[in-house]
Amino acid sequence: MNDTICAIATSQGIGAIAIVRISGEEAISIVNSIFKGKDLSKVDSHTINYGHIVNQEEIIDEVLVSVMKSPRTFTTEDVVEINTHGGIAPTNKVLELLLEKGCRLAEPGEFTKRAFLNGRIDLLEAEAVMDMIDAKTENQRKMAANQIDGKTSSLINELRNDMVQIISNINVNIDYPEYDDVDIITNDLLIPKVMKLKEKIKKILKESENGKIIKEGIKTSIIGRPNVGKSSLLNALLQEDKAIVTNIAGTTRDIVEGQIQINGIVLNMIDTAGIRETEDIIEAIGVEKSLKIMEESDLVLFMLNNNEELTDDMKELLDKVKNKKYIVLINKIDLENRLNKEEIRIDKNKIVELSITENKGIDELKEKIIELFNIEEIETKDPTYLSNTRSISILKRCLKRIEEIEESLTNNVPIDMIELDIKNIWEELGTINGSTYEEELLDEMFKRFCLGK
Repeated sequence: MNDTICAIATSQGIGAIAIVRISGEEAISIVNSIFKGKDLSKVDSHTINYGHIVNQEEIIDEVLVSVMKSPRTFTTEDVVEINTHGGIAPTNKVLELLLEKGCRLAEPGEFTKRAFLNGRIDLLEAEAVMDMIDAKTENQRKMAANQIDGKTSSLINELRNDMVQIISNINVNIDYPEYDDVDIITNDLLIPKVMKLKEKIKKILKESENGKIIKEGIKTSIIGRPNVGKSSLLNALLQEDKAIVTNIAGTTRDIVEGQIQINGIVLNMIDTAGIRETEDIIEAIGVEKSLKIMEESDLVLFMLNNNEELTDDMKELLDKVKNKKYIVLINKIDLENRLNKEEIRIDKNKIVELSITENKGIDELKEKIIELFNIEEIETKDPTYLSNTRSISILKRCLKRIEEIEESLTNNVPIDMIELDIKNIWEELGTINGSTYEEELLDEMFKRFCLGK
């Protein structure tokens, strides 16, 4: 980290402005060597300076140069940003000159990685930087902003502080048993403390389900027999002709995808092949894929035809859906009723009747989704959640180990053994916000970042 790095921080293409970012000990001196204007080594920090980038006597571009001196910068190093005209040629020429003068081309996410390694931000805040860049909805933006602001990190820090207190009390008992004014920590005294930790972790995990929904959206599959109106429903929700619609059974043989937003939450819609027994090899593969997608979905929209009797295979499939979040849609209510609703052995509150051709029931379906996922509550609450799979999986492991400690306490396992287990959990929690980390994890994580960030 002793070298000076540079990268183009804006998308390449034709635009009004492009930014070339430089960070490191020699950032100011290197830029100064190709800048014609004020002496950048003498200007005040956090100032913008007008001039030209030059290659010996040749003027490359008219620019504004921002100088930000250590430690009050994103990376805590000296940082310079060159605002050039946004064409590809001038931007690349400025970058080329910087590389010739001794800069190294930054790796993806290296500026943010330096900010983490230099203590400017923690790992959750670093991940939130990319989440902010990727944010497509207002809820995603709010959640990323709270993580960048450190609100999410405080949840983990509070848990670790609670553990430190327990570890400290146990250590005092072990190392200084002669102290009369210190409470003797017994298994009975530890049980309520451990239970409190467990409930806190459970609460964070439960609320983090909302974070995952905000960040990743709701994977929604449309399941049913051929010709029940799955593709028509997808088109109606997307308000475009995304899927081919015909009255020929088996038209959809592969998945068709699209996205909609409901109250700021993304629904990743997947129209699947109609489920039936078939001798057509390609259609059979599509049916198998439909069943797999149904199992992986956060929400199943199970479509039935009001104009057809309920078949045994659909009854069996409905039984499999019961352990998931689902809504049963009865389509074609404008046609003659041949479906016996009493045979649909599911929660009747999760049935929505539709006529897609007459645009009936679509709004009711959206309201049912809002109700099923508490989307109104998600929208109104301050989104301070864990949202990435890595953090949530670590917290789930910690919860399992806390439950094992609770069982050990009831079985009178010695306190010094319990103390080691709690310390291990404390260290694992630290990997969420980067209090403890492995170099391989950082390399893998920051690879996902874009260049110049």
